[in-house]
Amino acid sequence: MQVKLALAAKRLGLISIAALSLATALVYAHGDVVPQSVDTSSLPQLGTKWLDANPYSKGDAHAEALRIGTSAYNQNCARCHGLEAISGGMSPDLRKVDGDCMGMADESAKMACFKEIDDYFLATVRRGRVRDGRVYMPHFEGILTQEAIWSIRTYIETRREKVD
Repeated sequence: MQVKLALAAKRLGLISIAALSLATALVYAHGDVVPQSVDTSSLPQLGTKWLDANPYSKGDAHAEALRIGTSAYNQNCARCHGLEAISGGMSPDLRKVDGDCMGMADESAKMACFKEIDDYFLATVRRGRVRDGRVYMPHFEGILTQEAIWSIRTYIETRREKVD
């Protein structure tokens, strides 16, 4: 009888430790994240003046920016925004951030819409989002280069989904 009680107590202790470990992981999942550096030396360098639109959306550097952006997204963004930009609900689903633009028939209106989203994206990533003193999105200006941020945007553009 004592052996059975000892085994039951041991199991309960292990279960408690496992539950506590899981709870701790969930609490810190959206906590302080150390940004990972992004090597963009293989991309055309953009200079110190921030561009208004993604220079890597098209052109010769697109494939390299996509490669770098995919890795940079996974290292710096996926923890909150989800693998492959599929949100689990904690943060915005980045596949749908410019989904309204996708359905526009007028090409000039569509491009204006994408430009507006680029402005929003760049402002958010550079300065972060804080409400009532709570950090909802950390700032990345001074941490990630312009090339890294636009590379991440290039990756997100490949994940777009039209909003129904």
